[in-house]
Amino acid sequence: MTSPFIVSPAVAEALADGRPVVALESTIISHGLPRPRNLAAAREFEQILLSQGVTPATVAVLDGIPRIGLEADGVERIASEDMAKASVRDLPILAAKGISGATTVAATAYLAAKAGVRVFATGGLGGVHRGADQTFDESADLSALAISPVAVVSAGVKSVLDIPATLERLETLSVPVIGYRTTNFPSFWLRESGHTIDWSVDSAAEIAAVMRNQDALGHGQGIVVANPIPLEQQWDPEEHDRVLAQAFEAAEAAGVHGKAVTPFLLGYIVDASGGRSLEVNLDIARNNVRLAAEIATAWSEGAPVRG
Repeated sequence: MTSPFIVSPAVAEALADGRPVVALESTIISHGLPRPRNLAAAREFEQILLSQGVTPATVAVLDGIPRIGLEADGVERIASEDMAKASVRDLPILAAKGISGATTVAATAYLAAKAGVRVFATGGLGGVHRGADQTFDESADLSALAISPVAVVSAGVKSVLDIPATLERLETLSVPVIGYRTTNFPSFWLRESGHTIDWSVDSAAEIAAVMRNQDALGHGQGIVVANPIPLEQQWDPEEHDRVLAQAFEAAEAAGVHGKAVTPFLLGYIVDASGGRSLEVNLDIARNNVRLAAEIATAWSEGAPVRG
């Protein structure tokens, strides 16, 4: 059988040489940002990595084939074409139909791990949705991390989700959650959610050491690296709370329920904030890409395993 995915020559060469590589998702480009700004952002994220000596591995499914690392025309395609969101469950269907798709956090983590890419930068992690006790709505990001040994750098999860339930699920799945210079789990647009996490680290080298020790113990899970946005870049908390409350009221008034709630809320928040939330989104992604580059570099240089 031929390989079910294609690793770009640049990524394959970097992995073979032991040089740092960072995976990037494509859903943030195809669905998370407006055109044509999304293409500029995709190029900027890759350039941040290249400027730090790290090879970018943007992940997407093109014409049914998962690709880890894209050429310039591939990046342009995910920014300009209407693509389905591709989670892990969708990959074999897209392959059979020859359809293109932008990979979610779940699919990106899964494919990156299969290709041997160990660090992944995203904006925010999916999680347990509010009201999940009735809808059973939980992001596949969590279950994918339980089987994908990748360190995922994120600014926590969006505040429209159920943060304490998400942390409980990650604990149940034995996915370590490590705060980068914090023990307060971030809530994406804000530095702090008010929910404490058990462990924090002060450097990328420490995270790489955790990864190596996890491998030595035979774990197959990923690691969530919670990287809060700098204080001066976070969304104003009062405006955040006001817009979020309005968004929930609007969803209720519109009769939006179940899985449609979160997309409705996020779209409403962008409009109601006058684009402010979108600017914070971009700052979050940039910060996470920079930290991921440091982690990947530390990983490539080697970190001690104790014991």
